[in-house]
Amino acid sequence: MQVIPSIDLEGGRSRLVFWPGAATGAGAPTDRPEQIAARFVDQGARIVHLIDFDGARAGQPRNLETVARIAARVAVPLQLAGGLEEADAIRLAFAAGATRAVVSLSVADDPERLGDCVAAAGDWLAVGLDPRPERLAAFPWRRHVPPALDDLVGELVGAGVRRFVLSHGGNEPDLDRLRQLRRAFDIDLLVAGGVADISTIVRLRDAGVAGVILGEPLLTGALDLATVLETAA
Repeated sequence: MQVIPSIDLEGGRSRLVFWPGAATGAGAPTDRPEQIAARFVDQGARIVHLIDFDGARAGQPRNLETVARIAARVAVPLQLAGGLEEADAIRLAFAAGATRAVVSLSVADDPERLGDCVAAAGDWLAVGLDPRPERLAAFPWRRHVPPALDDLVGELVGAGVRRFVLSHGGNEPDLDRLRQLRRAFDIDLLVAGGVADISTIVRLRDAGVAGVILGEPLLTGALDLATVLETAA
């Protein structure tokens, strides 16, 4: 299972200060995303997840210069989410140095736009969604009846999507649901959020999850990246 450190980008900086030694006063804090990414890679990370918070609010990328600085600093794939609402935005992100793109559920609900994004990103496209039934029901769908999770994933797989980023609003992931999706579809599932301890890492690994995206626990030192990498292997 991949362990994917995550950095939230806002105004060219990390929204959270990286200081894993804060509890003991060890090390120096930084909010420079390129420095944070370099530290993660030095500790063994093989991919870094980036969230463009400004871009998510604007509906188009807003931190591509920051992505470019990170890409110039580390030689690992960069997965970007936030503001990638059109195929042209994905192309701009790739030109800046991102190598994977995560689009929102609004793109997934628009077949033409989704097809354009799949054409632009191919296998490096992921769809981000919250799989909780109440969250799917609350989404402002273009269609008359909200789809069930299995139907939605099947529809997206049919459109060429092979990777999904599942967020859980900070709640612990539903392992039974993850196993069901893995059995039903030939897809990569990346879990974001709701992971706060090593025991959850073990359960996700054993459930067949392809990757876990970790932000705050690694930035604050609540989880040690080397330990998580060893556990996930």
